[in-house]
Amino acid sequence: MSIFGSIVSAIFGGGKTAAAPAGGGVSSGGVSTGSVSTGAAAGVSMGTGSAPPAAKPMTREEVEATIKTLASKSKEDLNWKQSIVDLMKLLNLDSSLAARKQLAQELGYPGELNGSAEMNIWLHKQVMIKLAESGGVVPDSLKHYIANCAADAPAGNPAFV
Repeated sequence: MSIFGSIVSAIFGGGKTAAAPAGGGVSSGGVSTGSVSTGAAAGVSMGTGSAPPAAKPMTREEVEATIKTLASKSKEDLNWKQSIVDLMKLLNLDSSLAARKQLAQELGYPGELNGSAEMNIWLHKQVMIKLAESGGVVPDSLKHYIANCAADAPAGNPAFV
């Protein structure tokens, strides 16, 4: 799974089995209930088969509310609203430079993959934008990127396993 796919799964519960409520998992107050259900319903499945239903785009506030719920359960005080490293830590994902370089490649970062503050700020902004645009679904453009990278990956490279 891609780094972005892992982020989507961690936030929107790609591994849960409860059915999604009518209304796409957004309460009348406009805040995500966090009950987007299965990987297929949340659109995080990377396998073949029938296409998942189109997800409703979310506002940045709805995405942040969903993440805030996760943050409230964390023992660490992380700056996830501004830091890609802290966001990834909150989601229990690898936040190493190698993982952030892979995420930058997935999202099309135009600069040097050196872990600079510029790269990290760009990553955080793009992740939040793509999460909101996709409504918690891994966009097809990133699925194609993942498939191409996996095909081109050197054998045994853990970044592509």
